[in-house]
Amino acid sequence: MKIFLTGGTGFIGSRLTERLLAEGHEPVLLLRNPARVSPGATGITYVKGDIFSTSALDEGMKGCEWVFHLAAFTKPWSKDPSEAYRTNVTGTINVLEAALANGVKRVVMTSTGGTIGCSNGNCVTCETTNPSPEFNTLYEKTKAEAEKLAVEYSEKGLPVVVVNPTRVFGPGRLSKSNSMTKIISLYRKGLWRIMPGDGNSVGNYVYIDDVVNGHILAAVKGRPGDRYILGGENLSFRELFSSIGAVTGKKRLILPLPFPVMRSVVAVNTFLTGLTGMPPLITRDWLDKYMNNWIMSSDKAVTELGYTVTPFKEGVVDTIKWLNTLKDGKR
Repeated sequence: MKIFLTGGTGFIGSRLTERLLAEGHEPVLLLRNPARVSPGATGITYVKGDIFSTSALDEGMKGCEWVFHLAAFTKPWSKDPSEAYRTNVTGTINVLEAALANGVKRVVMTSTGGTIGCSNGNCVTCETTNPSPEFNTLYEKTKAEAEKLAVEYSEKGLPVVVVNPTRVFGPGRLSKSNSMTKIISLYRKGLWRIMPGDGNSVGNYVYIDDVVNGHILAAVKGRPGDRYILGGENLSFRELFSSIGAVTGKKRLILPLPFPVMRSVVAVNTFLTGLTGMPPLITRDWLDKYMNNWIMSSDKAVTELGYTVTPFKEGVVDTIKWLNTLKDGKR
């Protein structure tokens, strides 16, 4: 089967492409510069362009039965705030229009667990818990707009399914989207010593192979116009580092960094950004996001799609094995 992907060279996209190849499919990837692709990559077709190039989208989708739309603006900061809207909303319209015109049988759009909304105290959240969530970041706001488009186009006759991965980790491209794997790598080397806040804030951590599997299951079984959380285990920061320590056999001294102190550091960093134009490591809205609890349930994906969850420690074991194969810890 021919399958079109945007964002096919990103963290999730590259692993999804590998899986599709292994299953005998013909991935078609949209790339700004196909010449940068390793010449050893076989079985993949490359189309030059981006999600703003309607002709490239139309060319790439011809004869494709599925479309995986993973391309997104995920950076915490940009000199041009409208860039996130153009990419995550306008770009999504372009992709969906091309898919509609080419008679694509199924579109799977990658969103984020952030659009579900954080937990109310210690409550577990699911796809319908927060009908009108408050969003911390521009990324969440624009992806929520994109999710509305998925519903609209499904009503037009284009079957669009949304998946909402949580905090993804595991083998793959060490990009900003794979920051959790970087933290695992730093911890095992003794270079990560910070406990955000009091360490009790809870997040949901999902292994990359589960997310890839969830994308394919959504294409096969997902209900058009619906969304599915692709998550893993809910862990506080304390539990997170304790688990990593147990797997590595190295119990590190982790120092709590109160959120007021972190806010002050972020404020200074933001001030310097205004002077230098250099992107900040994190912004206030993203920091506030991590102060909240994100206790999330993947039960809907498990029940309707057949989604399965890899235990966190098991995922960390595989991640460390993969990190050990890298030269100088880079890929």
